[in-house]
Amino acid sequence: MRLILLAAAAMLAACSGPAPATPADAGKITVFTNGLIYTGLEDPATVEGVVVGADGRIIATIPPMSADWGDDEGELNIIDLGGAVMFPGFTDAHAHLLGIGQRELTLNLEGTASIDELVTRTEIELTEKAPGEILFGRGWIETGWPDGRMPSAADLDMVSPENPVIYVRADGHALVANTLALKAAGIHDATPDPAGGHVERGADGKATGIVIDNAMTPVMKLVAEPSEADLLKAYQTGAETYAARGWTGAHNMSVDPAHAPLLERLDRENHLPLRLYNAFDEAGMDLASKRLHETDTITNRAVKLYMDGALGSRGAQLLAPYADRPESTGLSLMDDDRLADLMARAKAANVQLAIHAIGDLANRRMLEAYETGGYGPAERWRIEHTQVLAPEDIDRVAKSGLIPSMQPSHAIGDLFFAPARLGMDRLRGAYAWASLIRAGSIIAGGSDAPVEVGSPLIEFYAAVARKDLSGFSAEGWHPEEALSRQQALMLFTYWPAYAAFQEADLGTIEPGKIADFTVFDRDLMTVPEGEILKARAVMTVIGGEIVWQAEKE
Repeated sequence: MRLILLAAAAMLAACSGPAPATPADAGKITVFTNGLIYTGLEDPATVEGVVVGADGRIIATIPPMSADWGDDEGELNIIDLGGAVMFPGFTDAHAHLLGIGQRELTLNLEGTASIDELVTRTEIELTEKAPGEILFGRGWIETGWPDGRMPSAADLDMVSPENPVIYVRADGHALVANTLALKAAGIHDATPDPAGGHVERGADGKATGIVIDNAMTPVMKLVAEPSEADLLKAYQTGAETYAARGWTGAHNMSVDPAHAPLLERLDRENHLPLRLYNAFDEAGMDLASKRLHETDTITNRAVKLYMDGALGSRGAQLLAPYADRPESTGLSLMDDDRLADLMARAKAANVQLAIHAIGDLANRRMLEAYETGGYGPAERWRIEHTQVLAPEDIDRVAKSGLIPSMQPSHAIGDLFFAPARLGMDRLRGAYAWASLIRAGSIIAGGSDAPVEVGSPLIEFYAAVARKDLSGFSAEGWHPEEALSRQQALMLFTYWPAYAAFQEADLGTIEPGKIADFTVFDRDLMTVPEGEILKARAVMTVIGGEIVWQAEKE
């Protein structure tokens, strides 16, 4: 009998040593076994095996065992987990796939530890550049630098007398440019600030080289537009990078609608090993409404809007002035009338909105527009980041049905400078994961890569530890906002599925759902919190097919 054969095969796999895992072949029933398997459910919380059909959906878990298949459904394909730990597929609910790929392919300034190191790297890179050629990079962040400030044009000018240099800050909301780049972009000391942008000036009134949000546009126009081949390579590289980290899916933010056919092409050519839920720029409203260029692993139904900038560059819009810059309350990137119009258009077109709001005023304005428009939970509209809330707005978010889409790693990085930006009192409503969940919200967890590294292990650790990667925390870090392991698991599995209208197919391991699995070498639910960061991904499964597997050590 088929049932007996399956049971015997599962028992044999449990007793044998690790065997090479292979993708599920067409017509085969695949059994994942010989490891600890978390379902994401309350009951059963764990199982010993998962049975996947040729269509990539889960037939049964062991135990219990189902006999809903027959002898004509093909051979058994046993995937031996070798004692590893399997979870529902981890999904990054806020990432920028193009930027992730470009970070891997261009000058990556992530990890630069000081202005001196930034200058030294610039000098080295320019040895390979012809005079006049632009040097472009991304990923610096001054948090923790001994200099205690952002870099300036003067710093870069020392080693770049013949080349424009443009370096985008990790958050993507600010850049530093040297004097040649500023001049080429038409930015000078008296350049007026555009709406939603700011040119930093020193006490002497001269432009420092730091340019924020909408003021970045003329500088970024100096950088050559990537070719179609460049875009395809960057997207594929980003997807492969994410699969190797254990992500099975990503909610891909701020996508250029012109890139939708490129993503479809990559997927149909089997070069996109990642499940994507795309949120397009505002120009993609019609595309998202018509659900164009979708595949079995690409969904196009959301649009991304921006209320304000970032906290680190003081672009987040605040109810009260910045504690370390009393003349500023941040930047508004969208006025209330335009927001109301776009909300009405999205509702009529059945398009989900994902709205970037970081400061407490930006979040308040979005809440007010949402409530005034009479929108509700059925829309499943999202607040991307939800970083700083007035404490009285936490319950308001939960009651509204808006979904906070938050990135745990932001807290463990930002909290080195957030007390200076906000003052201690406003930190009570900042990165308030546990308070939002207690109030009744669900949280779609993400990373915002390439702003952050984009590691599921870092994000999971940050959610449960609320400490930096060395285990450090300090006054104002509010450890009571840390999450339980089960809440953290929901943050990256079931809740992102719900936030993408996909909870019927994804987010847990149970019969009928798509077989997306993330496998790590240790149990994130029980190891000491510091050991979470030592874990490594060993297998990534999408639709029952192994799309990435670690080499045997």
